[in-house]
Amino acid sequence: MKTKSIFICQECGYETGKWLGKCPACNNWNTFVEEVQTPAKDKKSAAPSLGGDAPSNITDIAVTDDIRVKTGIGELDNVMGGGIVPSSLTLVGGEPGIGKSTLLLQICQTLCGIGNVLYVSGEESARQLKLRANRLGVKNDNLYILSETNIDSAIMHAEKLNPVALIIDSVQTMYTSDVQSASGSVSQVREITMRLMRFAKSGTSSVFLVGHVTKDGSIAGPRVLEHMVDCVLYFEGERQQSYRILRAVKNRFGSTNEIGVFEMCDKGLREVLNPSAMLLSERPEGAPGSVVFCAVEGSRPILAEIQALVAPTNFGIPRRMTSGFDLSRLNLLTAVLEKRVGLKLSTSDVYVNIIGGLKIDEPAADIAVMAAITSSLRNAAAPSGTVFLGEIGLTGELRSISDVPKRISECTKMGFKEIVIPSANAKAAKEIADVKIHAVKTIREALAFLIT
Repeated sequence: MKTKSIFICQECGYETGKWLGKCPACNNWNTFVEEVQTPAKDKKSAAPSLGGDAPSNITDIAVTDDIRVKTGIGELDNVMGGGIVPSSLTLVGGEPGIGKSTLLLQICQTLCGIGNVLYVSGEESARQLKLRANRLGVKNDNLYILSETNIDSAIMHAEKLNPVALIIDSVQTMYTSDVQSASGSVSQVREITMRLMRFAKSGTSSVFLVGHVTKDGSIAGPRVLEHMVDCVLYFEGERQQSYRILRAVKNRFGSTNEIGVFEMCDKGLREVLNPSAMLLSERPEGAPGSVVFCAVEGSRPILAEIQALVAPTNFGIPRRMTSGFDLSRLNLLTAVLEKRVGLKLSTSDVYVNIIGGLKIDEPAADIAVMAAITSSLRNAAAPSGTVFLGEIGLTGELRSISDVPKRISECTKMGFKEIVIPSANAKAAKEIADVKIHAVKTIREALAFLIT
């Protein structure tokens, strides 16, 4: 049978019959790679179906509430919605060295108490995995290690063991001979994920995939990879820092945007049960440009330190730089400060940093960022024990935010006595005792004590 060549974008999976310099879908340059397609009837085996012989009535399907399997790591269980759902497919992504393989190897210790666990590595040998397992204190007769890059061989061994969990590290290193392209290509990743999904859904084994990330932080490979899996977890943080944040960006069995906080230690990842205390542990007292904000990640309130630095620019155009905060949002906030408050920032560089590697994208942090910028510009420290909450409109008004009682309770638990909030949230805040509420309507009122 004849085969044909197609060109596939390695960033987004766009297919075309000829080579293109620029992808019309994702606008990236030099991402097309030629791949050979084989007709379906030339393939060695047909794809089995997932379902049974006939549709099932939903009322006849038996499901128990305690179906989830605990991993032994509370932070991971919370992020996944209470534990691992049998027959689920989970994708774990993150930068190299961030802790993906370490976390998955650590959960093997608990899962091995339930049944067999198969860890398939295409990047490390069995001896290398043994050395890491010894360092992490992972030792159990039910843990099986396989150094293999052929997905068909890995699934064959998994079917024999019938494991509680199958871990593939990583999906980009696996290949199948039925697809005529290199490992890590769009066609290979798509076909391998499909086969692993069939394996998971046809039994009770849970499958974990480790995924590499691109330079912009997204999972490498086709976007369909994230659509096929049940849960997508992202590891965030700097490799130079010891703290890691595990975030759920997709979860068919629980809430999205839940996070878990870990600390990288000599013996692996350790849970951080009080992230607020961790993020504020090194906050300097009385330092200009430092402001505390309470973010809500999923269902968890977390106190974070926002730092800003305003300095005279040495360039014709002032610089705006952020770490953990949206740059476009910073440009908007500085414009409001100049127009509505009268601060002169057009000749100053503005830098904003969220301490601890946390990323904040909710508008409730607007007033905290503006307070930090004003504090640095005026070289006046924000009042001690004060937290800033509120969204800013373009006319300088403060707009209401969500989860105010939850945020205030966390602030009170951490010892903060004064909170600046929008006046629209004053009624909900009155129910919380032992804290002084400053309900303000405009940004001028909120920053009055910093612009003296």
